Amino acid sequence: MAEKTKILLAEDEAALGQIIKESLETRNFDVLLCEDGQKAYEVYQAESPEVLVLDVMMPKKDGFTLAKEIRKIDDTIPIIFLTAKSQTQDVVEGFTIGGNDYLKKPFSMEELIVRINNLIGRKKLQKTAEIISIGDYTFDFPKQLLAYKSEEAIQLTHREAHLLFHLIKNKNAVLDRSLILNKLWGTDDFFSARSMDVFISKLRKKLKYDESLQILNVRGFGYKLTD
Repeated sequence: MAEKTKILLAEDEAALGQIIKESLETRNFDVLLCEDGQKAYEVYQAESPEVLVLDVMMPKKDGFTLAKEIRKIDDTIPIIFLTAKSQTQDVVEGFTIGGNDYLKKPFSMEELIVRINNLIGRKKLQKTAEIISIGDYTFDFPKQLLAYKSEEAIQLTHREAHLLFHLIKNKNAVLDRSLILNKLWGTDDFFSARSMDVFISKLRKKLKYDESLQILNVRGFGYKLTD
């Protein structure tokens, strides 16, 4: 039997948390359920889960604060936010602090499971990808490190690394906006598109030392990395 993926679920609505827990357990996940952010942080440190599913509004410590603290320790663990919030700034904040996906309540369990499996698949891809040279940079995708010449490497976030990986795979060709949004964000809606724009801006800044490298915005289609 395949080893179960360990998921830390932080959800302060007891009934909803139990429903999610039981549904995931029927799909061969091992679920650690916590009802507040402080307890979730303690369980994270003790149990080393592989995926985090965090409600944004929780007592003692909200999901965004919890994610920020965990990202200081682990920059690669996949994080999915669950929230009733729908304002653009909240969605962008969630991705900016290191979230990998964002699911608005109410949601279907099938959608959550698909998104979890998508993130697990990306994690496996990350482990098998090769070190890549692009311009004067070296990109270590498995470790999510980007280095310029002999300078010390900088750590990319999970989503930055995957977005750069796909840009490099499609170098000098247009990376379809809708395709990459669905692949990395799970949806191509307005909020996800705004989030991707933020990540593209971050990557441009990190590639700025090699002026031959550019990430071009191909209006109406997507982005293109050129060298």
